[in-house]
Amino acid sequence: MRLRFKDKQEYVTYWENLVELEREAEKDFHLNEILSLSGKERQKKGRAILGLQGRYIGEIIGDFQVYRFFKEDMPDHQINVGDVVLVSRKHPLRDGIEGTVFEKGKHFITVVFSQILPSGKKWRIDLFVNDITFKRMSGTLHMFEKGYSFFPEDTVLGDNGYTVCEEEIQFFNESLNQFQREAVKKAVCSDKLFMIHGPPGTGKTTTLLEVIIQHVSKGDRVLATADSNTAVDNIVEGLVERGVNVVRIGHPARLKKELLDVSLDAVAESHPDYNEVRSIEKKIKKLKSLQESYKKPTAQRRRGLSYSDILKYAKSGKKVRGHRIETLKSMAEWIRLQKEIKKLSDRKRKIEDRIINDILNSAEVICATNSTAGSEFLSDYVFDVVFIDEASQSTEPSCLIPVIKGLKVVMAGDHKQLPPTVLNPDAKDLSFTMFERFMKIYPENTYMLKIQYRMNDIIKQFPSEEFYDGQLISDESVKDRKLSDITGKEGDAPITDDTPVVFIDTEGKFLEKQKKGSRSKYNPEEAKAVKSIVEKLKEIGVLTEDIGVITPYKDHEDYLKKIIPDVEVKTVDGFQGREKEVIVISLVRSNPEEEIGFLDDLRRLNVALTRAKRKVIIIGDSKTLSSNETYRKLIKFIKEKGTFVTVEEISLT
Repeated sequence: MRLRFKDKQEYVTYWENLVELEREAEKDFHLNEILSLSGKERQKKGRAILGLQGRYIGEIIGDFQVYRFFKEDMPDHQINVGDVVLVSRKHPLRDGIEGTVFEKGKHFITVVFSQILPSGKKWRIDLFVNDITFKRMSGTLHMFEKGYSFFPEDTVLGDNGYTVCEEEIQFFNESLNQFQREAVKKAVCSDKLFMIHGPPGTGKTTTLLEVIIQHVSKGDRVLATADSNTAVDNIVEGLVERGVNVVRIGHPARLKKELLDVSLDAVAESHPDYNEVRSIEKKIKKLKSLQESYKKPTAQRRRGLSYSDILKYAKSGKKVRGHRIETLKSMAEWIRLQKEIKKLSDRKRKIEDRIINDILNSAEVICATNSTAGSEFLSDYVFDVVFIDEASQSTEPSCLIPVIKGLKVVMAGDHKQLPPTVLNPDAKDLSFTMFERFMKIYPENTYMLKIQYRMNDIIKQFPSEEFYDGQLISDESVKDRKLSDITGKEGDAPITDDTPVVFIDTEGKFLEKQKKGSRSKYNPEEAKAVKSIVEKLKEIGVLTEDIGVITPYKDHEDYLKKIIPDVEVKTVDGFQGREKEVIVISLVRSNPEEEIGFLDDLRRLNVALTRAKRKVIIIGDSKTLSSNETYRKLIKFIKEKGTFVTVEEISLT
């Protein structure tokens, strides 16, 4: 992992190589799977849906075409709102059209396209890859190399931190605790760079919102970003609630429905000058309709004549190259109409550009994903402050996209939780983020939030000691949270009583399995035990929406979903940033070799342990897990502070 770079060339070469490796890995993954697997096999993996019927719904903001695809027996799939998909009639790589998922229901998927689809009775949808983010990363690296960075280059390279001061300020959010206030004061006063380290449940985004509003009140131009649309929407939601004039840039299909009103497209449509755009669109539509009455000058029909030749011969009334004069005149009229359409389209584009610039210039805060910060909308913009939330989940090249647009940068994140996902093992250094690198080389520019508002104090203790140097403090409002607070009664067994932390040892009785051709693991017997745990929780009155089941392995997640359909089941990665009243963690690994595989990435353990408010129940093979020192310490901690039982003792075998 590189901390410092001697110059811009070394920096750009290092990161560009990693970006290219990852780009190829992500692209190849989907392309190779489409090539190597049948549609049915890909559907079985949840990355394609076959035999869909389609129906045109209409247009939404920005002339996007909306189609709904549906079938009664919709299979389980991984396609979610905001995903880029290929929609095809027969083969995705031959006739596939790229679209973005807008809505998802039990029996349907709604997809937004930038064009009208050809007719077809049956459709196939494939999960695909969007290359634009990689291109923006690469483009930003080259801009940085050429000196187009408003943020100090030496700071990016690792040579120059900044003194952080404090100043007395008037807080807009009076309910901030002392650590949040301290972070706000330091972030506002810092000259160029500041990092807010927010462990689970400490109100990181709440603190960041206060810093943003402090800068807005000073009249600063602000850009707020994050790597994911969900994280950006959380910022937008918080700013809207606090009355800030915010504009969200992004594809309407990727935004929360509740936030569409502040999307750039929606704000543009409500602009007083947009009536002129509508008027031009009507004229263009009329001309296109008229154009259908004339012959389009295709290459075959023109027979080598240019557009100007056609216009000249049609005007003179002379035949040429075997063309009938009626054909020439028809093509000439088509060309004349096309010129009018182009002139109107150019005028429309200029008005739209003027409207967009007006909106962006008047916004107090512009919000976008890191990638969208590199779009043409913001190509000429410079910001007084750039804020990046969830920065510990963004690769360095992703963070660099917004960073070079700011005179000052404030980041928030937690490098003790999961890093960005990297597919290519040769590009694993991409998981070492700018946030973590800056924290290591500029510790004086960092401040950690310490009061957590999520977990019962005993649930908090182990992650605090193991990952945060014992510095986390439980707020009085949560430290004694118990299961019986939400059920009205305390159960009489480890699964249902008020003990906050429980470990259920499978004692090597439930061995892990692996599907052919899969790198993932699953454990059917352990999954059945998880189902029993969930049933016992529901019996004492815990609501299904208050229970979360977490596992490190995708194949185990899939197995669990089949047998526990009414409770939210996700991998650790899918649960980051989430919380539930009760969490059941199924660790899967159980083998004679006592190998725990990627469970040894202890950030996964940290995330899993810190999702629960009142109770966390861990099920796994203590012998296999104890091959790792941290899991050994966790089991020892639970024996001392919680309840340690075997599956036999509580009748789960």
